[in-house]
Amino acid sequence: MENVHLTDQRLGGLLQWQLANYQNAHQDRKNLALHALTAPLFVVGSALALSAPFSPSPLVVLAAGSAAMLGTLVAQGRGHRAEGTRPASFRGPLDFVTRFVAEQWITFPRFVLSGGFARAWRAARRPPV
Repeated sequence: MENVHLTDQRLGGLLQWQLANYQNAHQDRKNLALHALTAPLFVVGSALALSAPFSPSPLVVLAAGSAAMLGTLVAQGRGHRAEGTRPASFRGPLDFVTRFVAEQWITFPRFVLSGGFARAWRAARRPPV
C-alpha cells in the first residue's frame, strides 16, 4: 500500500484544516473503530487528569487519566499504520500535543456529528475475511 502524507498547509486554521483532511486519513474500518472506542477514552482520561488535584486520591486519579490518554495515543498511532494516507508531519512537540488534543476533543466529535464517520464507515475498505 502506498503511503501518502497530507499537506501541512493549514489554511483556515488548525481546526478547519484538521476537519477538512480528516476523512482522507481515516478510511480503514479498523482504524475508524479504534478511534470510536479511544477518542471518548482520551476525553475521560484528560478530564480525570485535570480533576486530579481536586480528588481525595489525586495520584490515583492522575495515573488513571494519564494511562487512558497514553493508551489512546498508542492505539491510534498503531491504527494509522493501516491507512494509505498518513497524517501530516508534526512541526514539533507542541504541535503534536495541540493537534492530538484538538483531534480528540473537537475534530473527531465534529467528524461523527457531521455524518463524516458514517460516510467513511460505509466507504471504508473492508478487511479481508
